[in-house]
Amino acid sequence: MPMPIETEGPESALPARRLSELAEQALRCTPACCGAGTTVNEGGEDHPPAVTHPDLANLVSIQLRSGDGPIPAAQERGAPVDAEDLLRDDRWPEYRALALDSGVRASVTLPFRRSGLTLTLSLFSFRSGTLDEAGCGPAQALGDLAAAGLVRDRRYRAALAELDHLGEALRTRPVVDQACGIIMHVVTCDADRAFTLLRRISQRTNHKLAEVAASLVETRGRGLERELTALADQGGTP
Repeated sequence: MPMPIETEGPESALPARRLSELAEQALRCTPACCGAGTTVNEGGEDHPPAVTHPDLANLVSIQLRSGDGPIPAAQERGAPVDAEDLLRDDRWPEYRALALDSGVRASVTLPFRRSGLTLTLSLFSFRSGTLDEAGCGPAQALGDLAAAGLVRDRRYRAALAELDHLGEALRTRPVVDQACGIIMHVVTCDADRAFTLLRRISQRTNHKLAEVAASLVETRGRGLERELTALADQGGTP
C-alpha cells in the first residue's frame, strides 16, 4: 500500500489521498517499475509526499531536504528528469549513493504544473535503462489527471471556506445591526458612521467584530459612551 511519508491534519487529507493513489496506479501500469513516489507543492507549500514502499521514503525526503536531485531538478525545469543508470551518473551524489544502497539503479521524475501547483511523480527501477518510455506512457496520463484533481480539490476547499465566511456573516448580521443601533443612539450618527465606529473598536481591542457587537448589545453600550464619543469626534478613523 502507498503511504504518506508523514501525516498532517484534516486539511491535507485530499492531497494525501491523491498522491497515494497516483503512486500506486503508476507503479501498477509501468513495466520494470519497482516503486513510485509523489510530491506536490501548492503555492509554495509542500504537502507530505507519498511512496509505495517505506525504503523509498528516504530517497524522496533527502531530495526535498537538500534541494538536490531529480525531483528539485524536475520542479525547476518543468520537464522530465531521467537517471538511466545511477551507477554511471555522477549527478546528485547524495541521492545517487542512497539510491544504489537501496538497490535502485534507475529513476525518472515527471513534473506536472497546474495553476500554481507542481506535482511530481518519480518512478524507480532495479535495472538500468528500463524507464526510458515512462514519460510518454500511462504514468504521464495518470499524472495529468492527478494534477487536475488536486486543482479541483483546492477550488472546492476555497468554495467551502467562502461559504463558511458568508454563513458567519449572516449569523452575526442581526447582532451587528443591533450594536450599530445602540451606537447611533449614543453618538447621534447615521448607520454607516455607526458601523465605522464599531469596526474601529474591534481593531483597537483586537476582538472580532461580532464579539464586540455582542458585548455592546449585552451591556446596552453602558461604559462605552465616552470612548464612542471620542471616536466620533476623531471621525472614527485610526
